[in-house]
Amino acid sequence: MSIMLNHTIVPSPNKIESARFYSRIFGFEYVGVFSHFIVVKVNDTLSLDFDTNEKYESHHYAFKVSEQEFDEIFERLKAENILYGSGPFEPENMQINHNDGGRGVYFRDPGGHLLEILTVDYKIS
Repeated sequence: MSIMLNHTIVPSPNKIESARFYSRIFGFEYVGVFSHFIVVKVNDTLSLDFDTNEKYESHHYAFKVSEQEFDEIFERLKAENILYGSGPFEPENMQINHNDGGRGVYFRDPGGHLLEILTVDYKIS
């Protein structure tokens, strides 16, 4: 069996608000309470466990999506007037990128984490 990431904890000032944001924007399944976390299933093997914290560093979470999923998520971003951008240092320039022949966009979640959706893997050499 290959090693796979099973879950990760996402710190947030409001774990319920953040979990609902990810469910709404990405279409992830909102599971709800598990211990003191609020759980969102990304897919069959990965969940995000939201935890309320007052102090934390902003993280970057990148999600590879299909072309159709990109369109759907991007439409939800625009419908909610969420600022987005073409790169990690330009997350609000209201442009998408076409890196490596795909599409990508960056935006912030309610807790300030930098999120990314991309349709192709980056070519790392």
